[in-house]
Amino acid sequence: MKLLIHGRNLEVTPALRDYTQTKLERATAHFSDSVREADVHLSVARNPRVPQQTAEVTVFANGTVIRAQERSENLYASIDLAAGKLARQLRRWKERHSDHHHSHGHSASVTPGTDTISDDSQLDGSLLAERQAELPDPGVRRKYFAMPPMELEDARHQLDLIDHDFYIFRDRASGELQVIYRRNHGGYGVIQARE
Repeated sequence: MKLLIHGRNLEVTPALRDYTQTKLERATAHFSDSVREADVHLSVARNPRVPQQTAEVTVFANGTVIRAQERSENLYASIDLAAGKLARQLRRWKERHSDHHHSHGHSASVTPGTDTISDDSQLDGSLLAERQAELPDPGVRRKYFAMPPMELEDARHQLDLIDHDFYIFRDRASGELQVIYRRNHGGYGVIQARE
């Protein structure tokens, strides 16, 4: 498994790197055939009054993104909590993936590793020719994702796996973008554009 560890407001020491790697290898041991890459972000809050240390783990498993994030007053405890949460989510994903949604002989496509899709060919010319460097609008972070069409139930399952409050998906029946979200008092809600 390829493991990337990033630190924000802290230096990732060899001891911290080894601890994180050991915990994630334990959490993903039963899923080594599916999990190809893990991205870990460790951060410490800048405000000394808020002793908040966060471990955020994103795993890429056969075309599915599984994410776990935990906060505590101790970074090692946050790593432990995130690894435990990740193991539970991987188990749930594996059970769902193997139980139904796939007929006999059918499986999900394998996510290629970054070494497979990287292209080492030389570029002709400069990428910066005739371009002006611009900073993005402050406070705006853009993310781009592939959005294959899916059913509402699949989108709800993805929402549970990524550990966010909402998930944007393309509805299989209508082809429209929709948002599924967790309601404060339990359950889920869906936002769709009115025609």
